[in-house]
Amino acid sequence: MTTHLNHSAPKAETNDQQGSGFEELVPSRYAVRVGEIDVLVISDGVLPLPTSTMSTNADPAARAAWFKDMFLGPDAFDWALNVLVVRSGEQVILVDAGLGGQFPGFPRAGQFPKRLAGAGIELEAVTDVIITHMHMDHIGGLLVDEVKNRLRPDVRIHVAATEVAFWESPDFTQTEMPSPVPDVLRSTANEFMAIYGDKVRTFENEYEVAPGVVAKLTGGHTPGHCVVYVNSGGERLTFAGDALFPVAFEHPDWHNGFEHDPEESVRVRVRLMQEAVASGELFVATHLPFPSVGRVKVDGDAFRWVAAFWDF
Repeated sequence: MTTHLNHSAPKAETNDQQGSGFEELVPSRYAVRVGEIDVLVISDGVLPLPTSTMSTNADPAARAAWFKDMFLGPDAFDWALNVLVVRSGEQVILVDAGLGGQFPGFPRAGQFPKRLAGAGIELEAVTDVIITHMHMDHIGGLLVDEVKNRLRPDVRIHVAATEVAFWESPDFTQTEMPSPVPDVLRSTANEFMAIYGDKVRTFENEYEVAPGVVAKLTGGHTPGHCVVYVNSGGERLTFAGDALFPVAFEHPDWHNGFEHDPEESVRVRVRLMQEAVASGELFVATHLPFPSVGRVKVDGDAFRWVAAFWDF
């Protein structure tokens, strides 16, 4: 992974800088150096979703006001979808894999394979994959031929043991998803395990995948949801997966329709944001607007997202 950064500042790169011959009108990746570890946030695209999914327990008027204030909605919006690539020593670690292109209705997602190539990173170079949880927009990208046929035979896929067990008989009773979604989530998780089961390495509470790269179980969004901490040289970056969404800073108590345990999800995201406030660390999440690199502050009785300055 080619980066030329100072020690603490994020940097965006345009696709033609790597000489790949692949060009897009806007940058689709964002490079950060955490101590001696390289981190690359890659946009897998966006997912169109109803605004009600973002805040199922909110007063409709309050929800409408929030989306209006954000110049979004009123009924639907594009939900960002980000994945991470981390290089620690000789290991190249993919954190989640996006949606893939096999699901109708999401034509603007499934972009990570070509954008990874645009960054000059070969799929064959990936030594490890961390799956924050087994929803289709995190594992679907591993199921497309252009990915599964190019991953190395000895690739290690790290998933919390609780997550693998959950998808053997998933419980959707507390979710409020669009009606076709649960069946697709089930079938996608089953397909993932059928293809990659012999490569999956489960962990209980936390596991150091590479020096300074730790996957840690949080639960909440799914029972086996995990986050990824990158630590090096006294610096830290947290990839929060689906522990929080754009509304979480002002309204951490608003439930997301994809949360399998909404009340626990609230506790998890508040705890993660409190940690980020205390440490001042860089904070990234799957569904924050790309490039999703910033920090968290306390603002009165709520939190505030502080986007990192684009250093180029």
